[in-house]
Amino acid sequence: MIDVRQARHVRDYVLHLEFDDGLEGDVDLVPYLQRGPIFTPLASPSYFRRFTLEGGTVAWPNGADIAPERLYEMTETANKALLRTANDAPNSLQ
Repeated sequence: MIDVRQARHVRDYVLHLEFDDGLEGDVDLVPYLQRGPIFTPLASPSYFRRFTLEGGTVAWPNGADIAPERLYEMTETANKALLRTANDAPNSLQ
């Protein structure tokens, strides 16, 4: 089981997550704002920033949380997209 070790707010609905195996990266959680009534309060930026770490994952005061496995998968995907973007960028030193 992979747990979120640290989380911090970056901007808007983006959190920087660090997992106990060393993986880290930024994850945009906008897609979760439309996933049912439990996530509706998270649309308020001030409420979104009230997250805590509970049970190895990110959670909010109303009981909303996201499985750490899903957050891990999202972090891996975001990191791969950043790597592809960096690899596709023209080399300005040539």
